[in-house]
Amino acid sequence: MTAGENPAGALQRLYVLAALVVAAYLLYRLGAVLTPFLIAGILAYLGNPLVSRLQRWGLSRTVGTTLVFVLVLLVVAGIVTALLPAIRHQALLFLDYTRQYAELLQRQIVPELSARLGIQLDSQTITHYASANAQKLADWLGKSLRIAVSSSSGILATLLDIVLIPVLGFYLLRDWPQLLERIRELIPRRRLPTVELLARDANTMLMAFLRGQILVMLALGTSYAIGLSIVGLQTAILIGLLAGFLSFVPYLGVISGISMATLAMYIQTGAFLPMVGVWVVFGIGQILESMVYTPYLVGERIGLHPVLVIFAVLAGGELFGFVGLLLALPVTAVLIALLRHAQRWYLDSTWYGGHAPLPAAEEEVNGCPAKQ
Repeated sequence: MTAGENPAGALQRLYVLAALVVAAYLLYRLGAVLTPFLIAGILAYLGNPLVSRLQRWGLSRTVGTTLVFVLVLLVVAGIVTALLPAIRHQALLFLDYTRQYAELLQRQIVPELSARLGIQLDSQTITHYASANAQKLADWLGKSLRIAVSSSSGILATLLDIVLIPVLGFYLLRDWPQLLERIRELIPRRRLPTVELLARDANTMLMAFLRGQILVMLALGTSYAIGLSIVGLQTAILIGLLAGFLSFVPYLGVISGISMATLAMYIQTGAFLPMVGVWVVFGIGQILESMVYTPYLVGERIGLHPVLVIFAVLAGGELFGFVGLLLALPVTAVLIALLRHAQRWYLDSTWYGGHAPLPAAEEEVNGCPAKQ
């Protein structure tokens, strides 16, 4: 503590820092448990403006929340009913393509690689390698067995999350104003105007980002599905929509989409030229995303530099797992909104030098008076 510093203020800052550390630790330890709550919170956050508008029209918060949920369920049910038969057929077809590729890999590709590289790649070689590395193989099999045994509980947890998300989302959406008011009551009164200003800007940034990102995902999925259908891929709808959905993690959608579509097209046709058509489709999709979808649906003012996007996603995934992947870009968008205020305060501060008088040593330069 420096001289003249208020001990009570220093203690308060210490409490705030400790609370942030504890919150980060809990987020790290409870990432899997918090996932349905996080998704439900995002849904409630996105639905709050619509429910608030219904309130202004005279409906109660509970009735407005119920109407919004019924509308969303009807839309989702309609989409699933329309697309489920085609997606089911294409999913079975893609699984058959994967089986055929495994057979082709064993029958043709592996022998060709063995001949070109001069390395013996056959079942006997693999068996000898496995025998020589029996301990490592046993450890790997043990881990795989534990994963297989726990997979049923993972499936049950996923099903439970699917049930929990709409329930949690309903209650969070219904009680959203009360939750915000309780948070507001905890803010120190002398800091309240500043916090409200920052919260409004962060809310504007985050809402535009989330809505725009969802629209970009839908637009990309539709573009991929249409483009892959044009080039003749039989699993176009499945792969296109999946690539669009995975685009919420930057570069994951396009990489996984190209991989799956190339594999499916190779098994389907056995020729090189159709695969070029697949690559062209995803190339056009990336051009549309960067030049049309993101500028018009998300907005240039909240565009993130690609280097910052990659760092945010990798850091979020490393620190907090899947929850970190979900939170990486929204949190980065909010931080950018806050940093813009910090930058403005810094440039206007006397510490930066904008309003500070020149030091005496700078009054003259080379014997000439300094400019006023």
